[in-house]
Amino acid sequence: MKFVIQSSELYARLQILGRVIASKNNLPILDGILFETQGDTLVLTASDNETTVTSRTALIECDANCRFVINAKTIQDTVRELPEQPLTFFVNEGSFEVTIEYQNGHYRFMASPADEYPTPPPADGERATIALDSARLLAGIGRTAFATDNDEYRPVMTGIFFDVAEGNATLVATDRHKMVCDKTPLAGESATGSFILPKKPAALLKSILPKAEGQTRISWTPRSATIETGDTCVTCRLIEGRYPNYQSVIPSDAPNSATISRPALVSALRRMLSFSGATASLIKLAFNPGGLTVSREDVDFSMSAEEALLCDYQGSPINIGFKGQYLLELLNNLESEEITIRMSDPSRPGVVTPTPQAEGEDVLMLLMPMVLND
Repeated sequence: MKFVIQSSELYARLQILGRVIASKNNLPILDGILFETQGDTLVLTASDNETTVTSRTALIECDANCRFVINAKTIQDTVRELPEQPLTFFVNEGSFEVTIEYQNGHYRFMASPADEYPTPPPADGERATIALDSARLLAGIGRTAFATDNDEYRPVMTGIFFDVAEGNATLVATDRHKMVCDKTPLAGESATGSFILPKKPAALLKSILPKAEGQTRISWTPRSATIETGDTCVTCRLIEGRYPNYQSVIPSDAPNSATISRPALVSALRRMLSFSGATASLIKLAFNPGGLTVSREDVDFSMSAEEALLCDYQGSPINIGFKGQYLLELLNNLESEEITIRMSDPSRPGVVTPTPQAEGEDVLMLLMPMVLND
C-alpha cells in the first residue's frame, strides 16, 4: 500500500508522540509508534501503558487502509533531517518492509505488525465530562505543574488536582511548602467531581495545547481520564487517593497587604540568592508603610545583602521570612506586572495573587513562611 504526507506535518506529530514513549519498556512494541491509515487520514498512537496519545492528520494521498508499528527513534531521526516536502510511504503488508521516498532519495527499514500493540482498557465506572477553554487550561497547567511534589511515598501530591464544582474547575498543586490554586470557568459541558492528573500527561498537554483552538473536552472515571483537543486525544491512568483539603490552609483573614512590582522583586531575589551558600535560603521581607526591605544573611560565609523596594503597603509593620527559591518560583509563574502579597502574621502562609487579575482569571499562590531568628 502507499500513502503520501507532508514532512513537516508528520514531524510535528512525531515530536509530541515521542514524549510519551518511556526510556525502558517491558513491551518492546511500545518502543514504536502505531501508524493507521483510515481513508484520507493518518492516525498515530504512542503509549507507555499508562498514558496513550493519539493524533490524527490528513494525508495527501492514500490507496488502502493499513496498520503497522515503526520504531519511534527510527522514524523521528529519518524525518527530522528532511527539508519540507511530500513523503511517499510504500508498505509491504506481507513483510512489513517500509520505504520512504522523497525528492533526493529514499529510506528503507522494517516495521512490525500492529496486532500486539496494546489498546487502553475500556473505561470502568461512572463517567463525568467537562469542557474548558484550551488557552485557559494551558495557563492553569502551566501555573500549577511546578508546585507538584516529587515524593513517591505521597503519590496524590505528585499530580495536579482538578476540583470541579459550581461551574468551575480549580486546578491545585502543592508540595506542602507552596500551593497554587487556579480557578477556570467551565465552557459548555458541566459536571461535579474531582480527579488527580499525573505529571506526565500534564506535561504532554503543555506541548499539545499551544496549537489547540477552541475547547478541550475532559471526561473521567475513578481510574482514568480522556482529554480531547482538536485532532489529539490523551488517555491516561489517574492517581488514586484522597487529595488533602487545600481550602483549609488558605487564610480566611489576612489584613496586611502589599502591592509590589513583580519584575523588581524578581530581580532583587535573584541578586539576593547569588549571595549565599547552599544552606542559606532564608529571605527576609520587612513590610512597613514606607515600603519594603528585602534582605538575607549567610553567617557561615560572613555575607549579607539588603535592598529597598517601593510598594503600596496597607497594614501593621511585619517581618516575614520565605525560602527564596520558592518565592522566586511563584513569581516566575505569574505574568502580571504587579503582585499582591497578603499576610496575617509571620507564622502563617503568605498569599500571592496577580494584580489585577485578568478577565476570567482567579489565581492564588500560597507560600509557607520560614522562622526568623530575630
